[in-house]
Amino acid sequence: MIRLQYISQGRTPQEHLKNIENACKAGCRWIQLRLKDVDMATYLNTALQCRNICDQYDAIMIVNDNVSVTKAVLADGIHLGLSDMNPREARKILGDNFIIGGTANTIENCLQHLEDSVDYIGLGPYKHTVTKKKLSPILGVEGYRNILGQLKNKNLKVPVVAIGGITEKDIEILMQTGVSGIAISGMLTNQTDLKKKIETIKKLLANR
Repeated sequence: MIRLQYISQGRTPQEHLKNIENACKAGCRWIQLRLKDVDMATYLNTALQCRNICDQYDAIMIVNDNVSVTKAVLADGIHLGLSDMNPREARKILGDNFIIGGTANTIENCLQHLEDSVDYIGLGPYKHTVTKKKLSPILGVEGYRNILGQLKNKNLKVPVVAIGGITEKDIEILMQTGVSGIAISGMLTNQTDLKKKIETIKKLLANR
């Protein structure tokens, strides 16, 4: 499993695409296109361009909470929030060849996702993040230890990705909780030396 996911951000769709291309150029190989408050035509057009960028760099492309766009552009998968479509419904529409990830904030969310056969869980938020308007309760390190510990005790295995306000200095301690990887946005946007930053992050992720 790829341990580093970049969640796109930008004030416009073009900024999202620019930031995605920059992340891919610098070595990131797992991209989530997260567009909010745009019409379907804009989302579709942006997703097609994102697909082309990801193909160019052999990167996995995930679309945030839009099943029809995911299917239309043949993205590699979809990430569904707690208030989005149920993963089972998404699986019926997309079939078995698409990755389906789901957001979780509690052990109950995780257990439900496992029942719904998601491919990975995005667990968070770790800390406060400005990229999300409606934020679930902050988990912190202890929250991850608690939830990952409960999953381990139940002998339940699924890749769990930490998300939410993560900075470079948080990576080592987060990986010690048992997460499989991290999803970050702000840390990889508007960096002066993005390649060096991604190389540093990958080393920290590999040292778990």
